[in-house]
Amino acid sequence: MSKIAFCLAGLYAAAGLHQAQAAGWKMDAAAGNRLEFIATFEQSPATGVFKDFDVRFDFDPEKPAGGRLDVSIRVSSADMASVDINKAIATREWFDFARYQQAEFHANDIRRLSGDASAGRYLARGVLSLKGVQQPVEVPFAWKAAGAGAMLEGEFVLKRAAFGIGTGEWAATDTVGADVTVKFRVKLNKP
Repeated sequence: MSKIAFCLAGLYAAAGLHQAQAAGWKMDAAAGNRLEFIATFEQSPATGVFKDFDVRFDFDPEKPAGGRLDVSIRVSSADMASVDINKAIATREWFDFARYQQAEFHANDIRRLSGDASAGRYLARGVLSLKGVQQPVEVPFAWKAAGAGAMLEGEFVLKRAAFGIGTGEWAATDTVGADVTVKFRVKLNKP
């Protein structure tokens, strides 16, 4: 009898593992994904992008509570469309590329924002590690099934000072604003 129970437990565990793997999503690197940040300089938008990032998402839109979102960003891939600005943001006062090559966001608290699953609005609560600082961050996003894949899209606001971005003479918020809006659009596929 205990052998039968053991075998059944093994089958249930294997089925659960299969379901978890079935919910795994990976960024489609060839899909024109975008991770953008918008600061303000003298009250005008100053836009940049991270060109090198990756997203992995274990997610079932019907059962978001069991999900996990992992984002990794090569910080030195930041591009603000100006050679001079790109040199400046590489310095210790800004992103400090030499000491902090990677930023990461990990969330295992995923929840639906409205009671209607068809609305496709969710919230990922996790921790952002940037420039040696870890802070809790809430990331609202829209989930849209698209053929065999899905689109993950959203935006949120960070306080740059919380991560030591813009220190020294740049710490004041009269020239460079305190808030940075982060926007993303990512195509995901199941591997």
